[in-house]
Amino acid sequence: MTEKRNLPKSFFWGNSVSSMQTEGAWNEDGKGLSVYDVRPATENTTDWHVAIDEYHRYDEDLDLMKDMNMNMYRIQISWSRVCPDGDGEFNEKGIEFYDRLVNAMLKRGIEPMICLYHFDMPLNLAKKYNGFMSRHVVDAFVRFGKKMIDHFSDRVKYWIVFNEHNLYFQDEVFNISGYENGDKTLDDMYTIFHHTMVSHIRLANYIHENYDDVKIGGMLAYQQIYPETSKPEDIWAAKQVQEFLNFNIYDADTGKGYSPEVLKYAENHNIKMDITDEDREIMKKAKADFLAFSYYSSWVLSSDKIPEGEAPNRYLNEGGVDAKYVKTNDWGWAVDPLGFRNAITTMYNHYRIPVFPIENGIGLKETWDGEHMIEDDERIAYHRDHIKAMKDSIFLDGAEVLGYLGWGLIDIPSSHADIEKRYGAVFVNRTNHDLKDLKRVPKKSFYWFQKVLKDNGDEL
Repeated sequence: MTEKRNLPKSFFWGNSVSSMQTEGAWNEDGKGLSVYDVRPATENTTDWHVAIDEYHRYDEDLDLMKDMNMNMYRIQISWSRVCPDGDGEFNEKGIEFYDRLVNAMLKRGIEPMICLYHFDMPLNLAKKYNGFMSRHVVDAFVRFGKKMIDHFSDRVKYWIVFNEHNLYFQDEVFNISGYENGDKTLDDMYTIFHHTMVSHIRLANYIHENYDDVKIGGMLAYQQIYPETSKPEDIWAAKQVQEFLNFNIYDADTGKGYSPEVLKYAENHNIKMDITDEDREIMKKAKADFLAFSYYSSWVLSSDKIPEGEAPNRYLNEGGVDAKYVKTNDWGWAVDPLGFRNAITTMYNHYRIPVFPIENGIGLKETWDGEHMIEDDERIAYHRDHIKAMKDSIFLDGAEVLGYLGWGLIDIPSSHADIEKRYGAVFVNRTNHDLKDLKRVPKKSFYWFQKVLKDNGDEL
């Protein structure tokens, strides 16, 4: 007897991006500068001025998504586009752009999801206040978030606040929080992380207090960590990473507060987190309607390589070792579909809240000869195997999953500004230093997605 594995008709299939990796138009229609706008190109990276010019070409890109049978598009609102200084007057032309974009999605039957912060702090707030180190910036961000929620909640029913929130509890925090000055201490890291968490919870509470039909979830970069051996020290170190970088974030998102293990570590090491009594009361009210995450790869951890006295949220800095049992992509990232199933099932078992993978994909080096279709069979295999693993988590493990969003399924510069690391099912004709014509060219995976999504994932 053939097993029935039909996903619900309400299942979301779609694409996720950030504003700076798609929009371009960095100095148009009153947009203020973000920290990304002033980062120069290097030998192996581009600047952020054009990206894929979706500001002017969104209709074309949405038509491609509709042709691929997507029914959700997760975008980010650029804080400095709608509020140029971050804490001053709002820019109506910036808001009008997102009105047009959201309305164009809905016209095509594509459900919008909005992310409010994806690393691009307004430059003014970074220079003047050191980004999320400052309570002033927390208040400015919440003001911006409430304005966007009030404006778009009639049309946008799915929201996240911070992209990959657990990156703010790792050293990447100093690149993504508007941090301009300081010694990159654990005190600073823990303080910024807490400030962002309070920001998230204030906005989540605002939605739940004011909008019955709007859903908001926490979002992290899922850390699927395997111990290198069965040695107890390896197993314990991997467990600590899971606790600090996964459960700690979702615990706070769902009203449980921070992990006792994390709080005890901070207390024992005299780490300042700037937690106030008011923050504690706010955090008690936290609620998540879903748990979102990105997943690209799993990681292997060796306790022997972790420096003595290292904080558990920094174990991966030195403790990561090569994966032995799975293949890797062009950048050495492990391709591990079972890890994806593990992530979904673990989180659903733990929290009993719908799970939503909203970034998944594989970066590959690809060129186009101007004539023939790019045969990206490796990408097709990656997505097929991960969708199968997701369906296993649903139909074998009992997880509730809202949808599946790929990352950058129309090529965009990577998070480190490298357009040559391509995730897309659609090729965008540009290089790091030559914009060419930005032509959109469907790859072989485009047509694979088209069929899979048309059939709601029934046939892979």
